[in-house]
Amino acid sequence: QVQLVESGGGLVQFGGSLRLSCAASGSIFNIRDMGWYRQAPGKERELVAAISRGGRTNYADSVKGRFTISRDNAKNTVYLQMDSLKPEDTAVYYCNADITYDSGYRRGVYWGQGTQVTVSS
Repeated sequence: QVQLVESGGGLVQFGGSLRLSCAASGSIFNIRDMGWYRQAPGKERELVAAISRGGRTNYADSVKGRFTISRDNAKNTVYLQMDSLKPEDTAVYYCNADITYDSGYRRGVYWGQGTQVTVSS
């Protein structure tokens, strides 16, 4: 089995910072793309940021210049540094990973359990 465990969410004031972590464990052969999604109250889930194994990144326009995604391949962990937080960033944040296993012959997408981020005015 493969499991993704998230941590780092919480309550912060407008303009504050948080750092989310997501660690994958299990019989992993390789992890391709990793990313962060979020789902705000009454809204559908959206992609926030993604990063390839080689470090190429993509960001939603709404977070460019404020959020930074990174990863540690040796630890199978992806991070999301969130700065200059706004109330509209309030959401449940989910990590995502495209994982290969069985010596690289099988592939699946896994999700973390979600962590709440709340930004007050």
